Amino acid sequence: MSNKVTRYREKRLSAWLKSMLIIPYLIFFVSDCAIAQADSETQGDRFEFALIGDMPYDGKQRKEFGRVMKEINLADLAFVVHDGDFWYDGIAWKDSIEGFPPCSDEAFQDRFNLAEDSSHPFVLVPGDNDWTDCHRAKPHAFEPLERLDKLRKIFFQGNRSLGKRTMRLVRQSKDVRYAKFRENVRWTYGDVLFVTLHMVGSNNNLGRTAEMDAEYTERNAANLVWMQEAFAQANDNGNKAIVIIAHANPQFENTWPAKLQKRYMLQGVGFTPPETRRETGFDDFLAALEEETLTFGKPVVYVHGDTHTFRVDKPLVGSFSQRMIENFTRVETIGYKDTHWIRAIVDAEDPNVFSFRLEIVKENRAEH
Repeated sequence: MSNKVTRYREKRLSAWLKSMLIIPYLIFFVSDCAIAQADSETQGDRFEFALIGDMPYDGKQRKEFGRVMKEINLADLAFVVHDGDFWYDGIAWKDSIEGFPPCSDEAFQDRFNLAEDSSHPFVLVPGDNDWTDCHRAKPHAFEPLERLDKLRKIFFQGNRSLGKRTMRLVRQSKDVRYAKFRENVRWTYGDVLFVTLHMVGSNNNLGRTAEMDAEYTERNAANLVWMQEAFAQANDNGNKAIVIIAHANPQFENTWPAKLQKRYMLQGVGFTPPETRRETGFDDFLAALEEETLTFGKPVVYVHGDTHTFRVDKPLVGSFSQRMIENFTRVETIGYKDTHWIRAIVDAEDPNVFSFRLEIVKENRAEH
């Protein structure tokens, strides 16, 4: 078993022992779980929801996004989740591009209005374009932590989702130890538990400055606790599956053994994998995800954007078996320059529980 997984288990045990000494926090956690379970919206065996991300970037895509939301609004869906990057990467911005400049107050307000205009409950997950990379935005650079604070104040208030029709959410900020992390939420729909994690591209904000590294360390610790609690709740409730939604592609392939990297990634173009694996801002998450997925034993789905490539696959490899973990599925949403959406179908009678279908918006097709 990998050192990362072993260290994660040790951290988990330490955290549990500490929690036994903090009775008020235990009482709070139990009541938090009760609220989440009591607020399950519909206990149907089958339902559908929409997944989008990495859009709209520029003025052209904003118009295309309107067509996407028109289709989504007309569909019979439980809710919509946007997995981050609600506007353009600021470094690529040009004055000739239509639309609001990235990271600007105008962009914040415009995207908030788009979310609120959804006919279905709308849940947003932060992406790196939304705050992390704002230091390099053009035509005007911003301080990332100031933008993060603004993002939290605009998009993550109260205990309801965005949208014309809302649903109740449980926020990690209900725990006073994680009061700032209002963006991490969970909810139960049908017999599935959904949880969001604030994990972004650009290496999860690790490795740029000492201040950003400190931000990463605190947020990463909060994410691991939030995910651990979600799995614990899903086990306690007897949920049939869990869906984790974040922005970042955590680069599962980086954890693969060299043999798999060579066979499936590099052999066809004559490259050899590196002799040593590079440490990333996702290592702790991937170790924890492996541990929790194996323990849970039922379907686990990780939804992300970031690299803009639609795919449904099984890239989580066991550190001991060095083979794919069967009950885990990754879904990546399509993104700029392509503007479509994913229909997720949940069927309790299906042994796999989930199926996913890319919905192509006819008017947004590229000219080939």
